[in-house]
Amino acid sequence: MKYYKKKKVLVTGGTGFIGRNFVESLLRVGAIVTVPIHKRKLKIKNKNLIKIPADLNNFEDCIKVCRNNQYIIHAAGMVAAAKMTVDNPMNAITTNITLTLKILQTAMSEKVEKVLLFSSGTTGYPNYKFAVKESDMFKDDPAEIYYGYGWSRRYTELLGKFVSKKSNTKVAICRPTAVYGNYDNFEIGLSHVVPSLIRKAVEKKNPYVVWGSGKEIRDFTHVSDLVKGCLLLLKKKADSDPVNIGSGKKTSIKDLAKIILKHSNHRDCKIIFDNKKPTTIPIRVVSVNKAKKFLGFKAKKSLETGIKEVIEWYKKNEKFL
Repeated sequence: MKYYKKKKVLVTGGTGFIGRNFVESLLRVGAIVTVPIHKRKLKIKNKNLIKIPADLNNFEDCIKVCRNNQYIIHAAGMVAAAKMTVDNPMNAITTNITLTLKILQTAMSEKVEKVLLFSSGTTGYPNYKFAVKESDMFKDDPAEIYYGYGWSRRYTELLGKFVSKKSNTKVAICRPTAVYGNYDNFEIGLSHVVPSLIRKAVEKKNPYVVWGSGKEIRDFTHVSDLVKGCLLLLKKKADSDPVNIGSGKKTSIKDLAKIILKHSNHRDCKIIFDNKKPTTIPIRVVSVNKAKKFLGFKAKKSLETGIKEVIEWYKKNEKFL
């Protein structure tokens, strides 16, 4: 994406799953990328990469990392996995809202041109069984299981719209579906379904336990497609109008498990679907027509190909995780 060549971009959360993938993609196209370094290291060497020690809970540090950047991709925060959503999501809610407020306040004060914010294409929408459009978000409350976390994601959107009205900073809002890929969190119990099932398969767990009934339906998006979609969104539609970024395809957890077992060479195990483990809504799929119409975006990586690549990556890197 030549548009970002020599653009100065701050990626918060650049040492984490989503953020690191943005960092690598932006560096490949010649952007000048700033990453705050707090608890995790970033083992990337590139002349266009600027690493700054910073704690984004500190407003002065926010100013330090933000200064002189044209764009901000705000990927810092906590992601609520199933167990966290069921037990108590307040830690994630508090962390995410606080960081978002400080980044937006900094963006306004430093006159940043554009900010990309992440809402949610999974937790924010009401409990509808059809492919939800962007206009469906506020027609009803989020699903009960997502109530607090879902409303916090909705509030993120409102904050973005507020900033765009009160300043010259333009805000792009992404509603991603279930994202998977390299650098994800593979810790069982704290991870999302894809990395959790990959780890169990690679470790040859038998029985192979899958949380839920296996009939749950999700839209899985490879992180490379998410990054491409979001960079188009920031370029073309930073107008505070949310856009779903997903594959537009639905997959059952049972079928996901079969794909993972196939590419992990672990097909002969006994599969157990455990309904007693934390699980969420039975179906979540989204319409991606808006992304296609306004961004010219369509996810390219199939689930089969994406899962195979992530398994290969995990096998090479699991000892470092």
